Amino acid sequence: MSAIQLTLSLLPETLAVCRLSQEENIPGWATKGEFYSVTRTADELSIVCDAANIPPEVQREENWRCLKIAGTLDFSMIGILSSLTTSLAEAEISIFAISTFDTDYLLVKSDKLKKAIAVLSSTGHRVNI
Repeated sequence: MSAIQLTLSLLPETLAVCRLSQEENIPGWATKGEFYSVTRTADELSIVCDAANIPPEVQREENWRCLKIAGTLDFSMIGILSSLTTSLAEAEISIFAISTFDTDYLLVKSDKLKKAIAVLSSTGHRVNI
């Protein structure tokens, strides 16, 4: 059992992680929907958004589901992601993590979602689906 016990909720969308060139503007399709995340680096423009909104020519990794950690997480809290990802890694479940000012999100491939929920539940976390 994990020392930190968290409540997570499953977001309804099926998401995709897209890669665009660093010079591109943020496209309008990227910001449609309830959940999206945009990160620009010196190397790329990375967008996570509802897969249904993405044009077919865009490079992407599809079929992600998103688990949101409930509540607002204090910046002084230690081990939040580790309490979730260690058991998932041991179960050979890959994740894509996104952090915001208030909380963290874990993206899990759709075909691993049921197993991920079972693993998280078995380690003391609560998952609302």
